[in-house]
Amino acid sequence: MIDLRGRRVVITGGGRGIGAASAVLFARAGADVVIGFRSRRAEADAVALECLSFGVRASAIAADLSQRGGADALCIAATAAMGAIDVMVANAGVWPTAPEPIATMTDARWHDTAAQNYEAMFQCARAAARSVTDGGRIVFVSSTAGQRGEAFHADYAAAKGAMISLTKSMAIELAPRQVTVNAVAPGWVDTDAIAPVVFGDEKSRIAANIPLGRLASAADIAGPILFLASPLARHITGEILNINGGSVLCG
Repeated sequence: MIDLRGRRVVITGGGRGIGAASAVLFARAGADVVIGFRSRRAEADAVALECLSFGVRASAIAADLSQRGGADALCIAATAAMGAIDVMVANAGVWPTAPEPIATMTDARWHDTAAQNYEAMFQCARAAARSVTDGGRIVFVSSTAGQRGEAFHADYAAAKGAMISLTKSMAIELAPRQVTVNAVAPGWVDTDAIAPVVFGDEKSRIAANIPLGRLASAADIAGPILFLASPLARHITGEILNINGGSVLCG
């Protein structure tokens, strides 16, 4: 039902997890895809190759979004590859796996998380506002941590909370151009990002506290992202779409 043939999409952090699942789903829907990545070229190239199998254009482009100008360079390269950008999915980010109380959190920990989440988000947002075509779509990947906070991960929660506020601000700014700006807020997602600390009994414990009884897969997040980028969501903007199995019911 969702046909995105002719649409040109940039997905940051597209080499694995939610980004990779989203890239493949967009390609299946007929969209051309640029996969942004920072260091995992082999993974990003593999995702691009899978996207090509659906008969679309696809390529992987390196960009460090935490650095000033990184997102602009990605958008310039993506525009050169596809002709324009109709959809930006701002997915890149990190979740520091080691818990750290705010009372002992170091400046280095705070600034590193901010650089890879908050700063990267700003760079991506500004580049998208400049580059996405009129009538286009911007989708941020936030988190339940940005809605309810996350003890011992205050650095991450603060960055994701800022993303929610930015989504709402940009939605109003870009509405005159008919560009919609929305975010998804996943809960626990079963990807390799959490694998070092969430496995075995811990995964079962987390799943038991989710009303639907399981962690989301990357594909569970990719579907709603595709929806928000589609014509079906043309009158939705400034929205935070919760994808958490019922674990956070915040309206």
